[in-house]
Amino acid sequence: MIPDDLQRYLHEHIPLSRAMDVSVLHASPERILLQAPLAPNINHRETAFGGSLSALAILSAWSLLHVRLAAAGPVPRLVIQRNAMHYEAAVLGDFTAEALAPDPAAWSSFIRMLDRKGKARIAVASTVRTGDAVAGRFDGEFVALASH
Repeated sequence: MIPDDLQRYLHEHIPLSRAMDVSVLHASPERILLQAPLAPNINHRETAFGGSLSALAILSAWSLLHVRLAAAGPVPRLVIQRNAMHYEAAVLGDFTAEALAPDPAAWSSFIRMLDRKGKARIAVASTVRTGDAVAGRFDGEFVALASH
């Protein structure tokens, strides 16, 4: 999936991504890199709203799963089950969220369970940056539900 296709999909199916003005800088089954500008995500302290940082991190992790699964066929329903966001620095400008492919063994187990049971869980992490500085770290668990 090319970045423009993923960006269009996010803006059409997840309206918050459009309101945040999310852009897709890189989209592959191994890596997703999303960016958001400060202006539509600013808080009363003129820094990025923590909820926007969390939302971009969730979107990057969810998008990674979406792209990986789309490469293999119809995409099952993907939902986040739980997450933790750790904030490390105030964000004074544009920011990115990068999600990398999960461990191959975890991915294989996830796919086997999805094929066998029609439902599977997997953990995905994302790092939020502003410039070269890490602004936050996200850990989430997602559930895939096969459509029948």
